[in-house]
Amino acid sequence: MISTQLLDATSNSDIAIAKDILQRGGLVAVPTETVYGLAADAMNPVAVHSIFAAKGRPSDHPLIVHIAGAERMVDWAVDIPPVAYQLAARFWPGPLTLLLRKGPRVPTEVTAGLDTIGLRVPANPVLLTLLKDLELGVAAPSANPYKRLSPTSAAQVFAQMSGRIDAVLDGGDCEVGLESTILDLTGPQLRILRAGPITASALEQCTGLAVSQPLQHDMAVPGNVAEHYRPHTPLYIATREQMEAAIQKNGRRIACLFYASAPVNSRAAQTLVMPHDKALYAQRLYKTLYSLDGLGLEAIWLEYPPSDEQWRDVNDRLARAAVIP
Repeated sequence: MISTQLLDATSNSDIAIAKDILQRGGLVAVPTETVYGLAADAMNPVAVHSIFAAKGRPSDHPLIVHIAGAERMVDWAVDIPPVAYQLAARFWPGPLTLLLRKGPRVPTEVTAGLDTIGLRVPANPVLLTLLKDLELGVAAPSANPYKRLSPTSAAQVFAQMSGRIDAVLDGGDCEVGLESTILDLTGPQLRILRAGPITASALEQCTGLAVSQPLQHDMAVPGNVAEHYRPHTPLYIATREQMEAAIQKNGRRIACLFYASAPVNSRAAQTLVMPHDKALYAQRLYKTLYSLDGLGLEAIWLEYPPSDEQWRDVNDRLARAAVIP
């Protein structure tokens, strides 16, 4: 078992330790604006392989590479369309991953043998500094066991991954709280392959091009499995009426997450109100589910949030996290 170090992102000496670990081919959980990522040198096949081993993630599931700036795309991709730079100028650093044709130097371990690669520039200043100082790209899927809740704090990472990775770099809680939008630029039309904070409307406004967003697709990209982002406690998504019936039946053993307001005198073991604001809702979702997951309850019930475009990423994660009753 590995002795996992907990490092402080405000300490220059601790950042130096994180840099050394990455340069030596080790694994460091790093903060991003979306969720904590499990970082390794993306040009080191052995280091990349260790990501899959630590997470228990299938090796046929490609990874996203985080780079220091749009000018670094040429190190990882070929046949880059002009729209990629247009999007990068508008949304990078930020929660947008661009799917491009991979370059010849990219290890097949990163792309799971595919001819495409996902690239993004993270908005977290600590990680950006690491990328610029080390002059490398890091493969960095969410720093959690495969299919489990993505972590939005260093404490969550440490609880789930201690003993499996070299270090956790604590940079505070993540600002966004949900994974990036994945946009496919390899086909005839721009296509969102994973819903995220950057919506189709925002992408269309930036580019002047149509953006499709299929409800389902078979492209191998991060997050595109039916069961994902799951707490250990069964999660049910329901109407308020269904939740109130569940409280009447077994309120002492369940948690209920209501949208915007809670009913008076709820008798659930835990009753919480999720924010009306979408950005705050997304920021708190994984953190709230994680906290409830440790209470030994029989189930977590969550009221359906809105279903408009702004909430598509939230609904995508909930659909994959929930148990079908």
